[in-house]
Amino acid sequence: MAQTIAPAVSPVPLPDPAMAELLQSVVDTARAIFGAEASSILLLETTADELVFEAVSGQGQEFLVGRRFPAGRGIAGWVAASGEPMVVDDLHHSTSFDRDVAESTGYVPNALMAAPLLHGDRVLGVLEVLDPSPQARSSLTELDLLSLFARQAAVALHVLTTHAPRRPPAPDGADDPSRTELLRLLSQARRLLEE
Repeated sequence: MAQTIAPAVSPVPLPDPAMAELLQSVVDTARAIFGAEASSILLLETTADELVFEAVSGQGQEFLVGRRFPAGRGIAGWVAASGEPMVVDDLHHSTSFDRDVAESTGYVPNALMAAPLLHGDRVLGVLEVLDPSPQARSSLTELDLLSLFARQAAVALHVLTTHAPRRPPAPDGADDPSRTELLRLLSQARRLLEE
């Protein structure tokens, strides 16, 4: 499947609290669902040809957000370039795994699952689950589940970055259409995950 690599957001830091909330919710939920030590979302920034950690749950969440690395490196780079999900049970023997990038983050996992954030034929980034429980990575069904979850996250991200009005949020968030759409999409994702 050929994918078009496209920037998910402008190269400036995320200005939208709803987007930060969405991405954090996705990584927190993915980490819980797959019994993982950590989960992260890396968004593709094509102007710099880099993947950028935008949300992290678990190991590294205190310092990884904002870290960048070349888009063509490691498993996340392969998933972003190919648009295909991947599971690796033993990273010590994987030729795709970039140990230098992992060591630079301060956390070197033993196993991982990764799925592209796809919207249409565009790759917006990658959702990774690091050191998921052995049961979570034991079948293609689980990788399909991660891919479905990543697709839902990509749709929500696309809505927030292209369709949501750019106005200051209401103090309680009650009138914010982007928040309403975000909550609707997250609810739909949770239903998919419970099936």
